[in-house]
Amino acid sequence: MKFSVSASDGTARTGALETARGSVRTPAFMPVGTAATVKAMFLDDVRATGADIILGNVYHLMLRPGAERIAKLGGLHKFMNWDGPILTDSGGFQVMSLASLRTLNENGVKFRSHIDGTMYELTPERAIEIQHLLGSDISMQLDECVRLPCSDADTERAMRLSLRWAERSKRAFGSPEGRALFGIVQGGALPALRKESARELGRIGFDCYTIGGLAVGEPQEVMLAMIGETIPELPKDRPRYLMGVGTPDDLLKAVGAGIDMFDCVMPTRAGRHATAFTRFGKLNLKNARHAEDMRPLDEASDCPAARDYSRAYLHHLIKANELLGSMLLSWANVAYYQSLMAGMRAAIANGTFADFAAETQAGWRESEAEAA
Repeated sequence: MKFSVSASDGTARTGALETARGSVRTPAFMPVGTAATVKAMFLDDVRATGADIILGNVYHLMLRPGAERIAKLGGLHKFMNWDGPILTDSGGFQVMSLASLRTLNENGVKFRSHIDGTMYELTPERAIEIQHLLGSDISMQLDECVRLPCSDADTERAMRLSLRWAERSKRAFGSPEGRALFGIVQGGALPALRKESARELGRIGFDCYTIGGLAVGEPQEVMLAMIGETIPELPKDRPRYLMGVGTPDDLLKAVGAGIDMFDCVMPTRAGRHATAFTRFGKLNLKNARHAEDMRPLDEASDCPAARDYSRAYLHHLIKANELLGSMLLSWANVAYYQSLMAGMRAAIANGTFADFAAETQAGWRESEAEAA
């Protein structure tokens, strides 16, 4: 895996991550295909939005259909019909947020499935083994993610455990051709722990450095402050990935702070709950004001879901609980996120990122003020 920066504008940067299955333009937003599907979307439509890479998840795929079964069927790419790069999250966050009866120790974590109560054990080595079985292009170390706010003592304990698991993950990963391993910075909202975690991961040596444990309940200003504390400690020649983030405004500000990669369920989850993200701000299609509005979400969009269907029709689909409403809004949202990333890449290359950010935010504020 190779990473190159082609242009910088302040701390924002644009470039490319070269993988065995293709190039990922950065800054990049990865649609989340948690259970081998980007919810409510055809993968051809995901490709058409401009997505270069998608994300899968160890926790969900180990529960069903099982990593060994996916390997038997030819691997995750073949299984879900996606020929581009796939990054897999090691499942640490989902164990924290979804599993029941979780018990954690030095070896790993035991938990009951949220689906049927079956007991599982996930260790750093097993998380890597699962990702190898899936055929992931980019694997993640297993870490412990804590919710914020969290006590300083528990935050430090989790960070140090995650570092020890990082060492074990690196040994288990080996040197498979054409694949990469990402390490995860932890440390909650404590700058000293964030810095130490970043430095120690750099010593271990990873292909990318991921900032984890954010977007877990903290205000945006805390998230941005932790990014600011962490990035100076990371290697400049490796991509920086901020996990689980976020809103369009989060993406804009985090790119400005120097982040290269993102993932989040927000565009598809919001689409399934009647919310559209557009250059005009966030729209709630349940709202009665859309009932007779024949304008599309965005007449200038390249996405058919945003350009070719009226707000009145989308409102009707949502009110009638028709599946097509969730599908169209998810499609439109993923397309908007990709167009936002493309706009940021172009602006960084042109040295106009600050102007682009200001104009984008002004568009959101003006339209949302009119709708209030």
